Amino acid sequence: MGQAGRWRRHQPTGQSSANILPRPGCRGRQDASRSLLCPLMTTPYQQYPHGVSDKSKVVAGVLQILLGGFGIGRFYMGDTKTGVIQLIVTLVTCGIGAIWGLVDGILILVNGGVDGQGRPLRD
Repeated sequence: MGQAGRWRRHQPTGQSSANILPRPGCRGRQDASRSLLCPLMTTPYQQYPHGVSDKSKVVAGVLQILLGGFGIGRFYMGDTKTGVIQLIVTLVTCGIGAIWGLVDGILILVNGGVDGQGRPLRD
């Protein structure tokens, strides 16, 4: 049975085979037991261009300035490792380590930064 026969076998009654073929740019699955849905077409629409984070530079910077001793800005950005380190340094130094969070927040506002996946923060 050819490719056209395989598609036609799964078509609903009253529809032509052109209506059930996968969308351009999407490979249809070869397994007859699976759906023809493309995984790329079922993901939610992203508002931001590919390669740019959905996290805001301004929000991350302000959180880091206000609550940087607790690493909140870094947790917001998805950089949990640095956030935990900032929290531990602040606790061990009895609050003096919060200066690191303040400086980090200013640098995020001025220079920007990257989120946990390495994408630049949006403006």
